[in-house]
Amino acid sequence: MVNAISLFSGCGGCSLGLKQAGFLVNLAVDIDETACETYAKNIGGNPILTVDLSHVKPAQILDRSHLSPAELHLIVGGLPCQGFSSAGTKDWADPRNSLLKKFVEIIIDLKPTWFIMENVEGLLTSKEGFYLISAIASFLESGYWVRAEKIYMERYGLPQKRKRIFIVGNLEECYFEFPPSFCADSEQMSLFAQQPHCSILNAIGDLPNPPESGVVFYDKSAQCDYQAQLRQAENQPIRQHKIKSVNGITQERINLLIPGGTMKDLPSHLQHASYQKRALRRVMDGMPTEKRGGAPNGLKRLLSDQPSLTITSASPNEFIHPWQNRLLTLRECARIQSFPDWYEFQGSWSEIASQIGNAIPPLFMNLLASHIKKIATWQRRPNSQGRWLGIDATKSSGKSPKLAKMLTQLEKITNSYAR
Repeated sequence: MVNAISLFSGCGGCSLGLKQAGFLVNLAVDIDETACETYAKNIGGNPILTVDLSHVKPAQILDRSHLSPAELHLIVGGLPCQGFSSAGTKDWADPRNSLLKKFVEIIIDLKPTWFIMENVEGLLTSKEGFYLISAIASFLESGYWVRAEKIYMERYGLPQKRKRIFIVGNLEECYFEFPPSFCADSEQMSLFAQQPHCSILNAIGDLPNPPESGVVFYDKSAQCDYQAQLRQAENQPIRQHKIKSVNGITQERINLLIPGGTMKDLPSHLQHASYQKRALRRVMDGMPTEKRGGAPNGLKRLLSDQPSLTITSASPNEFIHPWQNRLLTLRECARIQSFPDWYEFQGSWSEIASQIGNAIPPLFMNLLASHIKKIATWQRRPNSQGRWLGIDATKSSGKSPKLAKMLTQLEKITNSYAR
């Protein structure tokens, strides 16, 4: 059996993917009590530590997992991203970034044969890439062979345009490469793609119309493999699939927006005040309103033949169903994140929305973990010398000035490890 520990485990998306790939998750750690309740109900079978990881010593993690150092094959961490903002100063010791530093400390101290680290794409350029570069340098100094890549998950069969940074390292001296993608881009269909992208229709098209209250069951059969893989027993009610009530003006906005439409497509009297304020600032500084920070970002009606926009904790408040005049249900968001219908989330509506949006999609973790499992021997090389295997930071032909600057700095740091 291949052993794993899940740090920042949340509601269990990562662990579900690991289990599907044949791993034994010996320990899960997260600070969110409600997310841990969801984890226990659906994953179970292993200890769960509901603690602030920044206050836990690495040796305590190993002790609670009941593994010996040699039995620790994999540690996975999907770190919270709140610390990687554009404000403030560059400081590896900044408390807001203590969890990233703590994850690095745990990897260096426990020396798992393999590790996987996941974060938002903003990590690439936050503080000119300082945190990313610092983490990679620490892994290399500790003997890991390391590769990083920005993963476009729609290319791996996930029905959403989710982009995340993954860093994978190993002490086997294995020349690791990420698994090849197998789906076409939604914007640019490729003649060489093995299959088209997975759309919103593929993800949720078999789900019945949600009620405002009461229970609901499937009323049609699965229409594609994605749906078939996520459906539960036919005689079971579909949980967390209810309409969220909205106020009158919000419903009016929903009714008017066509597929692909956003707040900017509404008459001015229906645009949210904060959106109008940001639109005015666009005239002053040229930044597109849709890319400007501030809440709410506004409503967006999804396109049925395209992957969804990225599912976040805000999505159930913002994403309009492609062909029905309502917001997505929690279950539909979970489907788009590749959670099976039997997965029952615990907590309030907003807590569940956060759990779903913050999760590593089980589908992708299953793919990545299965790929590693095929090539790994789980045997550490004694005195492994760190090696930089490279980074794929963008799929586009050009690079932003921030990204280009980060890559230049990263090359300077990793040059002596790239042999």
